[in-house]
Amino acid sequence: MRSLASSLIERGSIETTEAKAKELRPYVEKLITKAKTGTLHSRRLAGKVIQKRETADKLFAEVGPMFATRQGGYTRILKTGHRKGDGAEMARIELIGAGAAATPETKAGKAEKSEKTAKAKATAGSRK
Repeated sequence: MRSLASSLIERGSIETTEAKAKELRPYVEKLITKAKTGTLHSRRLAGKVIQKRETADKLFAEVGPMFATRQGGYTRILKTGHRKGDGAEMARIELIGAGAAATPETKAGKAEKSEKTAKAKATAGSRK
């Protein structure tokens, strides 16, 4: 569990078996709850689980504040199908708000992006 929790915090999402993902969820959510407080005591408790200093720093500097106003439910489990070799149920566990899929663009954001792309193409065409 330590290794899976560290990988999830470092990367934001991992793909594993569904059973491991379900087992990992409460483990990681307790760590994030500790990270929200940010006290020395909670840092030391999290340090027992997370062995890498960089990962623990990321947990307290980025992940904890990201969920400061949220009361729980920091992770999401998405089923991805069966593994080819043995047919095990696979799932992706991710931190809410950490991936690109979790932050869909608004219509205004898409319009701004398309305007920037159009301007870039126009300037690139005029250079030729």
